[in-house]
Amino acid sequence: MDDSAQRQNKESVTENQEEHHAVVSTFDLFSIGVGPSSSHTVGPMRAAKIFINDLKEHKVLERVHTLRVDMFGSLALTGAGHGTPDAILMGIEGETPDEVETSTIPARVKDIHTNKSINLDGTHRIRFDPEKHLIFNYFKTLPQHPNGLRFCVYDKDANLIATNEYFSIGGGFVVNENTQLDHGENVYYKEETKEKKDTVVAERRQQDVAVVSLPFRNAEELLQVCRRENMTIAQVVFENELKWSTPDEIRNKLLRIWNTMDESIRNGVMASSEDCLPGALKVRRRAPALYQKLLKGLYNPVQPKSTYIDSQIPMTTKSGTSDGVAGSEAFPLSLSVLPKRQRKRFFLPALDYLSVYAIAVNEENACGGRVVTAPTNGAAGTIPSVLKYYLEFISENPERDVMEFLLTTSAIGMLYKRGASISAAEVGCQGEVGVACSMAAAGFTAVMGGSIDQVENAAEIGMEHNLGLTCDPIAGLVQVPCIERNALAAVKAIAAAQLALNGEGDHRVSLDQVIETMRQTGLDMMSKYKETSQGGLAVNVPVC
Repeated sequence: MDDSAQRQNKESVTENQEEHHAVVSTFDLFSIGVGPSSSHTVGPMRAAKIFINDLKEHKVLERVHTLRVDMFGSLALTGAGHGTPDAILMGIEGETPDEVETSTIPARVKDIHTNKSINLDGTHRIRFDPEKHLIFNYFKTLPQHPNGLRFCVYDKDANLIATNEYFSIGGGFVVNENTQLDHGENVYYKEETKEKKDTVVAERRQQDVAVVSLPFRNAEELLQVCRRENMTIAQVVFENELKWSTPDEIRNKLLRIWNTMDESIRNGVMASSEDCLPGALKVRRRAPALYQKLLKGLYNPVQPKSTYIDSQIPMTTKSGTSDGVAGSEAFPLSLSVLPKRQRKRFFLPALDYLSVYAIAVNEENACGGRVVTAPTNGAAGTIPSVLKYYLEFISENPERDVMEFLLTTSAIGMLYKRGASISAAEVGCQGEVGVACSMAAAGFTAVMGGSIDQVENAAEIGMEHNLGLTCDPIAGLVQVPCIERNALAAVKAIAAAQLALNGEGDHRVSLDQVIETMRQTGLDMMSKYKETSQGGLAVNVPVC
């Protein structure tokens, strides 16, 4: 191929990438996993599971005699503090982030280290010494992405059987070298089995090009769709989800996401205040003691509570019901599921609740508990705390409010994922806590009855004042400053929503402009401030 042909081919590829819309499934953006990091724990566990499943698919698993795993870039530099090695070991043993029993992980990891052996997919035991076969390449980075993994397996004669490289790009999404250039394809690699993966790839490729009901590439196009169809942002996302799931499936998956969020809040506030988070920092849990003060009514004027109030919502089938919530034949269906609402007014009686709930989730995350990537584990507390606050103090229809809130936030998350990044290893913490703040501000504005322009304005404000936020975790642990940062982001999200709701949606800076600014800021940011623990607080605060 001559130079001109190569140039035309590259231009064609670039054009196709630019034309690809932002729509991915809400349930790719929000996924249930384990702490402490979506990019360093959830992604690597998923990558290991994919690799092992590929060995099974090629019928070579039984030939494997030894295994080597190399971690590169940020995975090596902060992997130990982020739980990356343990996550990889669990993935090798066949576990998935959303189903692994988190309470058993420490004992199983200890057993692997003690016996120097591991059970591939839980069926084929091989000799494996983590000290020798889990390699931290601290000063090497694979060219595709800072979060790189390489798996190699060998037979009894030390001959290489298979190898592959994976990249954990944030939010639990995993790609490999062959798919890195195809924008949007990373969503497929939340499927750990080849059968599922191939099926979803084929279906999504067709759907993404032609079948998505209401495609959009950026915030301006999303607003245009809303105006053209006279729909809210949540209704647009609901209509698109109908291409992949039934109304009942959408409802139940949204409620499962919220119920998992609520459970992580509950586990965090009901833990012992004497417990310390794992790692060398010996940070004591703060949420339990803070929550006890709230229960005692020390923060007026909120009505004192005697115990934790569950906000769990039953996931039952509603199709065919007489009220027509999910069984209506009206089109668009989202108009009946998520009807437009009247504007609400509210006061802020207790921002302390927002802080406690966010801290609770991120302390659970730091302990390796079950959380929802929202959009990542490091930012897992912001969105749940804002939604919990709304449900406890403002909501009149919790089920509908959960659906509208999560669907609205997911639309904003899609825009950041396409237009910039949700990986701190790429753009710093602005891509995690900053994005979560923007998403939460949009969701809160929507359920308060704000217009689509006010929702977009809130999302813009939420990010504009997080631009340049660095990721500098002390000792590589997702604890300081990550936990408090989520609490501050939750408060900031409410403030952003207030500003937007008190305006008319007309503002000088657009969401698209702030997303592009965030992307450029991330590119310009020095690598030591991108989840490497080589700058900022990580080097100025002594561990001992």
